[in-house]
Amino acid sequence: MEKLQTSVIIPAAGLGRRMNASVSKQYLRLNGKPILAHTLDVFEKCPLINEIVLVINPEERDLCQDQVIAAYPYTKVKLVAGGNTRQESVYAGLEAVDPQTRIVLIHDGARPLIRESVIRKSIAETVTHQATVVGVPAKNTIKIINEEGFVEHTPDRNLLVEIQTPQTFAYDLIRAAHQQAREAGVVGTDDAFLVERLKIPVKIVVGDYSNIKITTPEDLIIAEAIIRQLAKND
Repeated sequence: MEKLQTSVIIPAAGLGRRMNASVSKQYLRLNGKPILAHTLDVFEKCPLINEIVLVINPEERDLCQDQVIAAYPYTKVKLVAGGNTRQESVYAGLEAVDPQTRIVLIHDGARPLIRESVIRKSIAETVTHQATVVGVPAKNTIKIINEEGFVEHTPDRNLLVEIQTPQTFAYDLIRAAHQQAREAGVVGTDDAFLVERLKIPVKIVVGDYSNIKITTPEDLIIAEAIIRQLAKND
């Protein structure tokens, strides 16, 4: 595969209120180091990633610098101030990437267990399809309900996918999708939705159930268990 300038944007400006912690969740310790540091480690070590654009709450710059950037030997990380919403933060990251960037991955700062193999697959599939998202088959039955709380129908579970990150795009495509959404005042649930608005097909890259997003205190316990299990398998 041709070597392309590839950047990853990691939005990490959220407060993570559901953790009920005194600091933002990405700075909580997981197996002895900040959650965010685990996330950065994978992309730092991946040779296909040229730069990491880390988008943070500007009020937490000193915290991030002290707890993460200065504490670990990162060479690819660029700090960028985020906005009031995740979508604004991603757009700030898009504006800050290297001008030569051809492929952009967007990955949650609170998904520390992403595997390099999934990153590689995402990039390879995006070279072909322009837009990809990592997902896993839905394990649970999903019901579509109406406004009164009654079931309207049950979709075929074989056609349902639980979406994760990274979501990976050709740079020009995702920047245009964000720009058009800003002009239209549209806020999407994820970056792929903004691309879908442009009638561009988005390819699913099959991921891993261990690639969880840490949102609640229980997720920290699960993540620690996954790390222990992965260590036993290595």
